[in-house]
Amino acid sequence: MKKVWKQPLFLIGFTFIMILLIASFAYSSIWGNEVRKVSYIYEGDRIVEAAPISPRLEYPLGTDPLGLDMLGKILIGAKYTILAAFAVAALRVFVALPLGLILGTYLRKQKNYINGLIDSFHYVPLTIIAYYLLRPVLWEPMEGFQTSLLERIAIEVVILALLTVPIITALIGNETSLIYKQEFVTSAKTLGAGNFRIMRKHIYPVLREKIFVVLGQQVMQTLIIFSHLGLLQLFLGGTNVSYSFMADPPTSISYEWSGLIGNTFRYIQTAAWIPLTPILFFAATMLAVAFMIEGYVRATSGSSHYLKKPKKRKNVEKKLEIYEPTSEDFQHRKIS
Repeated sequence: MKKVWKQPLFLIGFTFIMILLIASFAYSSIWGNEVRKVSYIYEGDRIVEAAPISPRLEYPLGTDPLGLDMLGKILIGAKYTILAAFAVAALRVFVALPLGLILGTYLRKQKNYINGLIDSFHYVPLTIIAYYLLRPVLWEPMEGFQTSLLERIAIEVVILALLTVPIITALIGNETSLIYKQEFVTSAKTLGAGNFRIMRKHIYPVLREKIFVVLGQQVMQTLIIFSHLGLLQLFLGGTNVSYSFMADPPTSISYEWSGLIGNTFRYIQTAAWIPLTPILFFAATMLAVAFMIEGYVRATSGSSHYLKKPKKRKNVEKKLEIYEPTSEDFQHRKIS
């Protein structure tokens, strides 16, 4: 594990995520959820720009149509978005890992039938299912929310985690069954080791690297689902809905990034920096997780996860023996 902390790619990804989290908690501890607001930019007594303010030195990421600083909103929502994504991924792996070990060890004969049932989950749009399950929880009713922000986040984390547990279980089960056929496992069985000891002492250590990779992939998939739900105006922690006659568009309660996308995507052509800012932070966070996966694999196995070397094909040139005819071959033989 010490080698991982010396791997440059892992450190780059880990440092980026930690900087976002530390900055987010520091901002909230100092200013709370207050975001600085500017409606006009003056040069002397003359107004040169009105909200939304384009990116400039004082406002590096610009402002939204209400004049709220995009950088402040990004920092406030970073802790909710990143920690929720890691919580969903960790819960998925935590639940699927023992189920996958059991599937690949004790249920090897029934594994093909179980995988056949689980394969159907690959063809079901996860975002659509999550939308219908989460809308009653996250869409604010007319009388207001009856649950707290943390309760709604916890419910969303659990639902998003359980939706993909069958798929991850099948993945871990297949890897477990492959390891179970290896010679060192067969030797352990010959010496009298039981299935539980084989899982704990032989299979799990081999799976450890792949579990970290699966965890990172689930973080990225969760961030993608958050962004999809944001476009459907179902935001992490709840969607603030106005039911007045001149109703405002739905807004995010916690400034989490999916809400910043869904609430501002209509400005993609007129003020592109408003929706592109959370999109770029989503992409940068997923890239940081990919760096962590790559760095971990390089530190533990010495190989690359994303840059697989193509297998060298041995070009076996068949040497054909060329027969050169002689003059005797063309001579007519006398038949006696």
